[in-house]
Amino acid sequence: MCGIVGYVGCEAALDVVIEGLERLEYRGYDSAGVTVLNGGGLATEKRAGKLANLKKTLTDFPLPTASVGIGHTRWATHGGPTDANAHPHLDDARRVAVVHNGIIENFAQLRAELAERGHTLRSETDTEVVAHLLGEAFTGDLAEAMRGVCRRLDGAFTLVAVHSDSPGVVVGARRNSPLVVGRGDGENFLASDVAAFIAHTRDAVELGQDQVVELRREGVTVTNFDGTPATVREYHVDWDASAAEKGGYDYFMLKEIAEQPKAVADTLLGRIGADGQLTLDELRISDAQLRQVDKVVIVACGTAFHAGMIAKYAIEHWTRIPCEVEVASEFRYRDPILDDRTLVIAISQSGETMDTLMALRHAREQGAKVLAICNTNGSTIPRESDAVLYTHAGPEVAVASTKAFLTQLVACYLVSLYLGQVRGTKWDRETFGVIELLGHAPHQVEQVLRTMEPVRELARSLADAHAVLFLGRHVGYPVALEGALKLKELAYMHAEGFAAGELKHGPIALIEHGLPVVIVVPSPRGRAVLHDKIVSNIQEIRARGARTIVIAEEGDEAVAPYADHLIRIPATPALLQPLVATVPLQVFACELATAKGHEVDQPRNLAKSVTVE
Repeated sequence: MCGIVGYVGCEAALDVVIEGLERLEYRGYDSAGVTVLNGGGLATEKRAGKLANLKKTLTDFPLPTASVGIGHTRWATHGGPTDANAHPHLDDARRVAVVHNGIIENFAQLRAELAERGHTLRSETDTEVVAHLLGEAFTGDLAEAMRGVCRRLDGAFTLVAVHSDSPGVVVGARRNSPLVVGRGDGENFLASDVAAFIAHTRDAVELGQDQVVELRREGVTVTNFDGTPATVREYHVDWDASAAEKGGYDYFMLKEIAEQPKAVADTLLGRIGADGQLTLDELRISDAQLRQVDKVVIVACGTAFHAGMIAKYAIEHWTRIPCEVEVASEFRYRDPILDDRTLVIAISQSGETMDTLMALRHAREQGAKVLAICNTNGSTIPRESDAVLYTHAGPEVAVASTKAFLTQLVACYLVSLYLGQVRGTKWDRETFGVIELLGHAPHQVEQVLRTMEPVRELARSLADAHAVLFLGRHVGYPVALEGALKLKELAYMHAEGFAAGELKHGPIALIEHGLPVVIVVPSPRGRAVLHDKIVSNIQEIRARGARTIVIAEEGDEAVAPYADHLIRIPATPALLQPLVATVPLQVFACELATAKGHEVDQPRNLAKSVTVE
């Protein structure tokens, strides 16, 4: 959740660190701070609020030139968003500075021990105890001190530290929280996301679980918490700094909505081999094992959970395997029934979502195989899974997910088809036929995007609405949930998604005169019975004075008489309709939030990647 940057290199360390923090602003935060290290010791500045507050202070009170620096944008957990609680945190002697992402679960015990030994802690955070512990443990080797301290910590954490007696050194550590190394020429970087240093280098190093890294200008050394040399994997980032820029758009979210045709096409690229067989990115599960699977369980959070709900329809239809979809945060606490014939699919844009990661680990402990659907190469969830399908959506900076959702859908379809192909429930020619239909999706999404001006106008007209309801049937139900979630995230207004068939079982009591209700209508061709039923639902709510906003495919004239606002989408097979039906809801939420004057890319209280439970 928090953004972390560390740098060793030229004399412009502060500029590099601030630039890195700016690139990580999308993660969500409520305070920011930096420390630089030069011959005179440590110099620290930190401020509550946005990074602009810190930059103004640094303009008024400049820090000294330095070649080593660390920085942080904090999303509050222990202690409110104040100057005192902002990172970096220092020890009593002001010789150690630490930034931290995650939660130290045994911090209260450690804090009490430090107080007994005469330490004065000045913040409410769990992080400050680490600075004091490092100060005590340091005997000349900061990496060794970090290893010793980490062995005493419980929880999930990324730590980055500098010490005034170790000039030219930055040390980082990770357990269950993201940290990546960037290798440069005469300079090296640490960050919670490659976006922080992508303008300087695209050569990265994965840090594994329970590892400590020592950065110097001349190189990088990685060890395990026990001090033994660590094995790491180096990789090259396949996008550049321009991909993380707004590119002329007012918001990253607008840019990412517009990038969806290309993102969908990239996810599909190279998935069919010369023999007509589907291929995944990394597969360490044999076909024989997949043929033995008798249950699929999907674990995910938020938007990714909605993608999983849609995947359930595809998996059960194309493979005839029972499929469950679980909120990852609840999964391991309800004692799920898993065994070696269970396939768990973990969906996460960042690959670092803590709830999903812990669900994955629980599944593997029970003997289940895990397949990850992820957008971030080298992240933890793909590394700990038995198979991976990368979505190749490129960086998604806006907190509210758009192109990641559509590419997750495509990946889910591909996994469903792959399972069907391996198990013989889907002939190769049938699979290829669906792939051909998926191949039309980028053009269809582009078609939708070209017709969105009436949707924007409608959204602006609803800026004063107090609530919006969303209804859907079949795969339109998860689309309704996703539309409601986008409105909650961006417009801070009451929004609920319902299965349309449930309307008469309670939700219809919410219908009142003028209430906007968005209805996602299934195709009259593929799901004629459901189509007729949802037309009846539209009539029911319209009769009670609701303002009906209907999303229906081209050529569906049966809904037209009952739609106050009709949004047309291209005709698609029923299972694939979410790829086009979701796009108007993204545009709608973004425009309505803009009309209300909200920050679209960084909604209040939210972070892009939730790396704590």
